[in-house]
Amino acid sequence: MKLFKQANVYAPEHIGVKDVLISGGKIIAIKDKIGSLDESLVEFIDTEGKILVPGFVDSLVHITGGGGEGGYATRTPEMEIQDAILGGVTTVIGVLGTDSITRSLENLLAKSHALEEQGISVYCYTGSYHFPVVTITGSVTKDIMMIEKFIGIGEVAISDHRSSQLNAQELSRLASEARIGGMLSGKKGVVSIHVGDESEELSLLHQVVEQSDIPITQFYPTHINRNRSLLNAGIEFAKQGGFIDFTTSTTEQILAQGEVCAAKALAECLNAGITINQLTMSSDGNASLPVFDLQGNLIDLQVGRVTSLHQSMVKAVLQYGVSIEDALTSITKSPANILGLNHKGRIQVNRDADLNLLSEDNLNVCSVYAKGEILT
Repeated sequence: MKLFKQANVYAPEHIGVKDVLISGGKIIAIKDKIGSLDESLVEFIDTEGKILVPGFVDSLVHITGGGGEGGYATRTPEMEIQDAILGGVTTVIGVLGTDSITRSLENLLAKSHALEEQGISVYCYTGSYHFPVVTITGSVTKDIMMIEKFIGIGEVAISDHRSSQLNAQELSRLASEARIGGMLSGKKGVVSIHVGDESEELSLLHQVVEQSDIPITQFYPTHINRNRSLLNAGIEFAKQGGFIDFTTSTTEQILAQGEVCAAKALAECLNAGITINQLTMSSDGNASLPVFDLQGNLIDLQVGRVTSLHQSMVKAVLQYGVSIEDALTSITKSPANILGLNHKGRIQVNRDADLNLLSEDNLNVCSVYAKGEILT
């Protein structure tokens, strides 16, 4: 057993100074003071000068690498476990992107199991940017229902010259298949949507919601901070009850071309009256960060970083006035709820013992615990 003695706890809501006891990978007690324990059976964790928060949930990571938009030499590397640990990330969702040829779902599953063996929790989406959909069993519904790690489908690309230019009927069918797979297996069957920078923005999602029985909450669009116009469209989407996600990996060049940094986008949405339960940030870790000219030619490419998730949370608090509770919620409780990972994202009895100790002064990551085991 491990006891975080008199820790200042953000669960992610601030619940004050508590003793938090963990054992067997779970949180087993949270009390003002936990009474006498056999000290030979308990490891006491020093929390002085630190706050105790949930482990971070990164809802979009290219764990097997991505890229390739500029040819074979531009394929990005796989995620390493240290990338997650340095950023306090204890749960990741692995995805394919543009390249579903040399990056396979079989490889995605194998990599997810490898990362699990190294200590963190990993889930995946079936499919990729493209339609017709790549699956393992031949069916989106069957993939989600029969393969434990698959919790939805994605990233399905819209409003992007790299997408398959699918129509509302095709997206409705995909969403229905994912929804049914989720219903039959006790999962959310999320449809993760990659939104590019074309002028259609979120119009396809609105068409599907208006023309079908698929609820707006089945969709989880990301990269909503790609530009000011898309952010405004995202705010309207959220006002209709949808979820929106901001990408934390970026470059100075991309920001100069109009991207709104994730921390600022989070603050603006909260100021616009969007609830924090509808807002998340994700790293897009190990994805390519391509810049295209007006003719669609690649002119620059860098690599997304999982550590940017934590950095953006800190920036939201220190630079944009977002409360610690809301900033933490956007990378813990909110993504866990949207994805249906009810054992993640909260410091609560019977939840997984995924915990970070952060410095009270600057919110730096001091220690990372995943399923009760220290990773740093």
